[in-house]
Amino acid sequence: MQQKLISQKKPAFPINEQLYDYLTEYNRNIKIPVFYDDLLRFAGSIVVYDKNGEDTLWVRVYYSEHERDEIDLSLKRMYMILHGDGSEDSLPFLTVDAIDYCTFGNSKPFRVKVRNILNDNHTYLYVKKADASRVYGLELEHILSPNNINFLIYKDTLIEEHVLGIPGDVFIAENLNTVSVRGKKRISKEFVKFNERCMIRLLGDMRSYNYVIVASYDFDQVEYRIRAMDFDQQSFEGNLKVYFPQFFKENYPFVKMVTDNLQKESIEQYKKEERSAIARRIKGAQERVNDLLACMVNDRISTPEKIHQLKMDLVEYTKDKNFKKCNSMGEILKVAFDFVVRNYENVNTYIIR
Repeated sequence: MQQKLISQKKPAFPINEQLYDYLTEYNRNIKIPVFYDDLLRFAGSIVVYDKNGEDTLWVRVYYSEHERDEIDLSLKRMYMILHGDGSEDSLPFLTVDAIDYCTFGNSKPFRVKVRNILNDNHTYLYVKKADASRVYGLELEHILSPNNINFLIYKDTLIEEHVLGIPGDVFIAENLNTVSVRGKKRISKEFVKFNERCMIRLLGDMRSYNYVIVASYDFDQVEYRIRAMDFDQQSFEGNLKVYFPQFFKENYPFVKMVTDNLQKESIEQYKKEERSAIARRIKGAQERVNDLLACMVNDRISTPEKIHQLKMDLVEYTKDKNFKKCNSMGEILKVAFDFVVRNYENVNTYIIR
């Protein structure tokens, strides 16, 4: 199924001047002390295995002695810029425990583990090559999802915060069997909403290892949320099914869970709830959304063939002929948002006498 949905490896698209101006306006474009290419100068690496002894496809890198201190200091400074005010007061209390390099996927990220030696708490941050698709995906996640996300851009380097949660594939393999009946109904509801959210904002390739499951406790029950953690496939593919997580075979256990636990009426209700929530977020951040879409409309983040295929798929799916006029992924997304907001306003129009 995967080969039919995703036809080719997505190329990286450069960040143009208009998008840089947008990122500067919204405090995303900030000078940072280390570049992605700096981290590529590692002297060697060792394979990182998981608790079961399986290859994680990450390698732990190490640097020559004369470079390690400088890299560690730069990474700690970058952590303070991402999570604080950039001051260096706390630098003596931070240490870089590990720098891992991923050999799998498009972005080839570095994962940096930073620990506070005073309380032994640690967190991760990611250093990647900047890609316009990923930046659009991150911004749309921040604006339109229930989850804010923190990231920074400087020239050709992207810094992302860590998204907390259990990767979907790990959750399916290790946790799903222990979830209660009530919990499975809650996960089913969340998967329906996540599925709808990805489709509306055209975030593709949400296979189970590209999102996380977040469990939180509320009185006598456990709430579940699904959060995307990979935004590489934002508005690139032409096949509309790529933007529905339900069509990936890796997600079949969740799809079956929805079928087993929710009636059609409930599924439709949750879809409407998610569409309404997104419409409210669009209206609440209209200026920022418009500024971002203005960048996307003028940007090239896909191919003419894929743009044509997607807009025709959307015409068939929504019956909205405005998609036919679109000549870029940004224009498609703009029409999609207008469609969602228009339907929300039509449903929520009341006559006050």
